[in-house]
Amino acid sequence: MAFLEEDFPMQIHVSFEKLIESYKTYLTDDSDALHIERANRVIAIAKEYPELIDGLTSIQQVQDLQPQIDLLLADLFSDILQQNEIKIACLPFNEFIIKSSRRYKKIIKEAGDDYQVEISNFDKDHMYIMGCSIILKMSGYKIDFRRPFFYDIPDADGIMRYYRMLYNADYVGVEKGPDAPDITDSDVEELLDNFDNIEMWKEKFPPRSWIFKGFILANLYDATSDVSLSEFKTSLLKYDKSDVDFIEGFHNIFQAIFNLPEIKVGFSNYNEEEETLERVPYNNVESFVLNAEQKRACKSALCSGSFYTIFTQKQFFAVSDVERYLSSDPSEHFYKNLLDQNIKSAIFAPISDGDNFLGLLEIVSPHKGELNSINANKLLDVMPYLLDSVKRSREQLENEQEVIIQKECTSIHPSVYWKFRKEAKRVMTAQIDGEISVSFRDIIFKEVYPLFGQVDIKGSSNARNTAVQKDLLLQLNEVKNIIEFANKDQQLPVYEEFLYRIASFTRDLNEGLQVDSERGILNFLNHDIHPLFDHLKKKEGILTSLIKKYNESLEDAMGLIYKYRKDYDESVMLINKRMASVLDQKQEEAQRMYPHFFERFKTDGVEHNMYIGESITRENSFNKIYLYNLRLWQLQAMCEMENAHYELSKQLPHPLDVASMILVFNTSLSVRFRMDEKRFDVDGTYNARYEVVKKRVDKAYIKGTSERVTQPGKIAIVYSQKDDEREYMRYIKFLQAKQYLGDTVEIVELQDLQAVTGLKAIRVEVLYKIPTKNENKQYYTYEDLIEEIRS
Repeated sequence: MAFLEEDFPMQIHVSFEKLIESYKTYLTDDSDALHIERANRVIAIAKEYPELIDGLTSIQQVQDLQPQIDLLLADLFSDILQQNEIKIACLPFNEFIIKSSRRYKKIIKEAGDDYQVEISNFDKDHMYIMGCSIILKMSGYKIDFRRPFFYDIPDADGIMRYYRMLYNADYVGVEKGPDAPDITDSDVEELLDNFDNIEMWKEKFPPRSWIFKGFILANLYDATSDVSLSEFKTSLLKYDKSDVDFIEGFHNIFQAIFNLPEIKVGFSNYNEEEETLERVPYNNVESFVLNAEQKRACKSALCSGSFYTIFTQKQFFAVSDVERYLSSDPSEHFYKNLLDQNIKSAIFAPISDGDNFLGLLEIVSPHKGELNSINANKLLDVMPYLLDSVKRSREQLENEQEVIIQKECTSIHPSVYWKFRKEAKRVMTAQIDGEISVSFRDIIFKEVYPLFGQVDIKGSSNARNTAVQKDLLLQLNEVKNIIEFANKDQQLPVYEEFLYRIASFTRDLNEGLQVDSERGILNFLNHDIHPLFDHLKKKEGILTSLIKKYNESLEDAMGLIYKYRKDYDESVMLINKRMASVLDQKQEEAQRMYPHFFERFKTDGVEHNMYIGESITRENSFNKIYLYNLRLWQLQAMCEMENAHYELSKQLPHPLDVASMILVFNTSLSVRFRMDEKRFDVDGTYNARYEVVKKRVDKAYIKGTSERVTQPGKIAIVYSQKDDEREYMRYIKFLQAKQYLGDTVEIVELQDLQAVTGLKAIRVEVLYKIPTKNENKQYYTYEDLIEEIRS
């Protein structure tokens, strides 16, 4: 087998000619006897085996002459240094080793039988180009191709060690082969600008066209600490919180730095406002100080000594033997918590920027003594980079929080944010130019088309009043039972008077909840009943337990039972949350179709505004087809919100109906961002008619009846123009074919609203899809659905 039979610019001849020539220089009168003896021995071997000078071209030849080669290289591999030096005689970019020190052999043996030696930071093309660079260098060209060469070799504990190789080319010669093309200065100039063009290099230096004669002497040194630190810095720079493999790699780096295969790394954030240690908000980052807790006060999470060292002195705190520390104070939570996690030694390092404490680095080991105050000093090289990373991570977290706040707490939608940014830039530029009085101008979008829709909870006021009524009746009954029991124990006229008033309140409530009912009962309870109960509960016996049970039922801050109202409020919250979630998800699809302004509000239900037009998108791309598309999308989204509500209905503690409505406005208008209210509104007197209709139309009645236009199980589409009617009838037929809407469609006229006349509405039933096990029927009308839910 020949050396480097794959692509390489040189034929490899293992030759010791240059080494032997250097020995010949010792054959002088002024050389000492020892050098002369060694030189004669080497020269004698060369004379007996001339192929050692001419060059060996196969592995078999080297192996056959290995004893003679060992003698030739004896001085280069001093026996007294073999246990310490990591040295090899080798060939360029080739895994074949001519001779190696015992230390090198030991390292390779511990790496395992299947380990293959190869340079980690080179591929085949780069090796070829480096071979060409050697030729250019030895041909007299000033080519600086030096790069650090690294071997990644695992040790006996499985920790990856990184060895850097230092080459000695004193015993290398390069000769031009018979088929090698001449290299000109213009060739070299061209190659200097095309390092990665492997085809060009192979054209100038065809494979095996030059001849390498000699061998390379290489020394390796353990650069694990340097490489690990470099990888540590790189890892911090490229950290992605979604990368589940990052922490595993982080553990490996620290294991290499400390040369300990079983240590783990954790981290805790510091909350300055609450003076607590908190978990990092990423699932793959552990905290051994907190263990299973999300956060804990610093003084209780740490012991007094560690708290003083970390927070006051801002120094490392090392625990070399957790069990010994715990035995000296068995009640100490800090050490017990560590031992519960099988942590026997640990180092805790404060991450602080001056006086600003940011967090705590935690390094732990399952073995006592492995981590201690001595090897804690290894962190001195690491902490500056970790500090930068923590600061950057905090800034990123704060930015993400700001994005959430911007999204959840303001009405500046991303689709129009560009105009606010443009105006802010104008103000900043003017202020820099010295215009002190410059102000933020109104933001106006002209000629946009509005869309409005709502899913409203029907009868919410009556439902809440009923819940209040039930809570008050329940509380009065509880009070009545306690007063009756007290009256049996000690008959007092005042008890009789209290029972009379309770009966009076109960009778009034059963007739209906009045405006002042709740206030009157609350005054009675707070001024008369609760002070009495405070007195009675001091006595022993059943009366005390009854009062205690009554007090435990008071959830409201004002001292009222909050059972049925809680069910109502929770139901409203769940409905709003589900409706908003569906709408937000659908909105992402709609924005991808064509950008537009969108905002939604949660009240007793969910309503939304949308505006679409050229002035919002900034691009000359708007066409009414995008308006029609958004209207169809809105109708379909309302159907899906209705379905989402009725999927939720069985889970609601207080069942509630919803009714949906869409308002169609057939002309464009202008919208202005009102700085005082921090929200968009229509601009101009004529356009204000749109806002009037929005606020009142859902309460409108069908002309000549007492029936509201919005009804459960139906979507009401309110409009004023015949063209709008024709347009929406097309959408309805399409969604009927898609089984979103039922067959029942009615067109009704609405009673006139204040300053608004001529409104009409299309009402169409919604089909509800509920999966069932025993029926083939998948789509339901509202009446079917109510029967299904109540069954």
